[in-house]
Amino acid sequence: MKVMLIDDSKTMRNIQRSVLRQLGIEQIEEACDGQDALSKVGAFQPDLILVDWNMPNMDGLSFIKAFRKQDKSTPLIMVTTEAEKSRVIEAIKAGVNNYLVKPFTPDMLSQRINETIAKCSA
Repeated sequence: MKVMLIDDSKTMRNIQRSVLRQLGIEQIEEACDGQDALSKVGAFQPDLILVDWNMPNMDGLSFIKAFRKQDKSTPLIMVTTEAEKSRVIEAIKAGVNNYLVKPFTPDMLSQRINETIAKCSA
């Protein structure tokens, strides 16, 4: 499985990468914001994308809207500090498949990934 991590925090990407490796996922591409991700996503062709909301240049919601115009099926998980219900609803309307609020445990991230993959392949 190929996973793209989109977060402006190198530390957060390292945490996510570590959890993914524990799950046996080795093919990981990183992007520091939505613009960076859009420039890499076509060549990388991920099976799953983990995206932060608050980033410079292009935030996660803008990335999701732009990405969903070209790709309706790749699973997206929003991983963010934004916990308000209205924000969760906004992200779901934009096209995310699941939502995880920071801070999270490795188990929580693993659970969200497994749920999302199962739901999207059903």
